Amino acid sequence: MSIMEWKYLLTSNRFRDKKKTEGNSSGRTAFDQDCDRITFSSSFRRLGRKTQVHPLAQNDHIHTRLTHSLEVASVGRSLGVMCAEKIGGDLPQDIYPSDIGQILQAASLAHDIGNPPFGHAGEEAIRAWFKDSANADILEDLTEEQKKDFENFEGNAQGFRLLTRLEHNRDKGGMRLTCATLSAMLKYPWTSSGKEGGKKFGSFLAEKDYLNGIAEEVKLIKTGSNTYRRHPLALLLEAADDICYRILDLEDAYEMKILSFDDIEKVLKDLCNRDSHYKGVINSKISNRSKLSYIRTRAIGGALCGVVDTFIDRYKEIMKGEFKGSLIEDKDSKIKEPLYSAYKLDTDIIFNERRKIEIEIGCYSVIGILLNAFCSAVKELVTGKNISFKSSRILEMIGLKKPKKGDNLDLYQSLLKATDYLSGMTDDYTIRMAKRIAGMGE
Repeated sequence: MSIMEWKYLLTSNRFRDKKKTEGNSSGRTAFDQDCDRITFSSSFRRLGRKTQVHPLAQNDHIHTRLTHSLEVASVGRSLGVMCAEKIGGDLPQDIYPSDIGQILQAASLAHDIGNPPFGHAGEEAIRAWFKDSANADILEDLTEEQKKDFENFEGNAQGFRLLTRLEHNRDKGGMRLTCATLSAMLKYPWTSSGKEGGKKFGSFLAEKDYLNGIAEEVKLIKTGSNTYRRHPLALLLEAADDICYRILDLEDAYEMKILSFDDIEKVLKDLCNRDSHYKGVINSKISNRSKLSYIRTRAIGGALCGVVDTFIDRYKEIMKGEFKGSLIEDKDSKIKEPLYSAYKLDTDIIFNERRKIEIEIGCYSVIGILLNAFCSAVKELVTGKNISFKSSRILEMIGLKKPKKGDNLDLYQSLLKATDYLSGMTDDYTIRMAKRIAGMGE
């Protein structure tokens, strides 16, 4: 029977870096350095102008992808340390709970780094454009496997591509993060054609060799072609992400006047330790915003304890790769019901708020304008003998990373460069660019 081992899962060996990993002589572990490489990257910085839930919000209290990622990193670090303390005897002698926390902090910082503008609506808009029969000629020369990468475009896979290929050392290992961090960040360790149920996947076909190499380095359990069981820490990353968006989306909804204080307190109170101090705060005369901050703190604390309990209860199954569910939705989880209630408020009310819907519909048009321009230019470059002036000017906008004649042009790889460029855009830059291309900009 296969079983994952921490001595491999927590390797500090770096992806595509032949230099032997340095010790901790500088006071910074390899996992600390992972956090720093991600934090100081331009891709991470741009998350500050990308949608979390509410596109182009004018209220400064509303979360962006950046603030969401920072909060997930905080929760992920806590989960890592708490679980590591519980399983301490199983860990290698040179690994401390703080190291597990740092791996999860780095993976959490990077978990949304590949998301396109307008969040999940942006992902859907990209998929819809490539699936539209009016654009079928763009992908007609690709294999069926290659087509799936575009028709099922996935921000998680774009993030893996960015970390391992695009940022810093282009086509030479990207950020060159540790294999422990990269595998913990892979919530879906399979390609679009090898995915295990659902629509999500963690790697495009272009990076399948990277996926396989990293999985082999940390000894993930292989279940098929380009398909693996999750790294145990990826389950904790997923839980940290779910805790943050389910709880903090409610706080944003209060700021946007979509939900009332009573709506939110009713849902989150079962995650809280409702002792005399809790009751005193709720009945005090401080603002409802301050009360919600307090409830949020208590609720996250309760959720953390619930996830740790489930992780320890299912520990043997997790290490054997037999646990296939979610730590917060496990049938025996004490936090399952309140977090599900928060999720229902999200999907039934918050995601159906009128302004949000209007902007998301608009993002289809904006992203469609850009994809039509860039993908048509790429197709013309790759398949035509001559390229028009317009298409050459469009490709110039991509800059030094644009596909060009003399590069052994491949349509699949060239189209990926177009989606790379689009995915890296912020919300407002996407709108400005679409307006200019459509002849309506400044």
